[in-house]
Amino acid sequence: MKFVSDAEKARLTSWLVERRRQGEDIPDVTIKTLEDARRRPSLSVHERADRLLKCISLDLDDVAAVFLHSESHNDEYSPLHYRMAWSESIRPEEVTYLVDYLESRAWIGRPDSNLGFYRITVDGYARLAEVEEAATDSSKAFVAMWFDESMDEVWENAIKPGIEDAGYEAIRIDHKEHLNKIDDEIIAELRRARFIVADFTHGDDGDSIGKVHFDTRQYPHILWDMDELDAFR
Repeated sequence: MKFVSDAEKARLTSWLVERRRQGEDIPDVTIKTLEDARRRPSLSVHERADRLLKCISLDLDDVAAVFLHSESHNDEYSPLHYRMAWSESIRPEEVTYLVDYLESRAWIGRPDSNLGFYRITVDGYARLAEVEEAATDSSKAFVAMWFDESMDEVWENAIKPGIEDAGYEAIRIDHKEHLNKIDDEIIAELRRARFIVADFTHGDDGDSIGKVHFDTRQYPHILWDMDELDAFR
């Protein structure tokens, strides 16, 4: 599969960065991965700025450390390619634009008159904490559902394509190869996911509010049946 644009290549690089951040030392790149990267939406300017801020923070030895921004690829003190990858940038000028954005929000500041040197501000570290809590950069959607063959049609024709059409990767734990305890793997995927889709259908007659597990009974549930799925198609 050939990537036809720099933007698609940038989205794949962004995907790889996400996987490394989530603990995958060697992400498994498949044909499906490439297709998902092609389809996934580009990061917004705000998301790109947040990711650049996180990238910069990881390079600093302490909270008071300064960093240099330069558009030069050869400057050993300015890891430009690294910052471009994190911020889904195609050109060095885009990183400069995002640095200016961070400065305008007072998330970074110039400690003195030396051109090109910055420091993350207290507000900047507060922003990093906010972003980490929100975990907004994940492209995964975790699906919790009954793993019975009667649900295959719902998965293949409704849940999975709906998630992928929105630009995300649908994850079902029984479709993932791993050597870990399944409950540990579920927790890991929940932490990696941007959102969760939970279907509570079970049994030959489907589900009803009276049969919903007591842990979730107090929450509203959307009822559906196979006839509705057939009508949707």
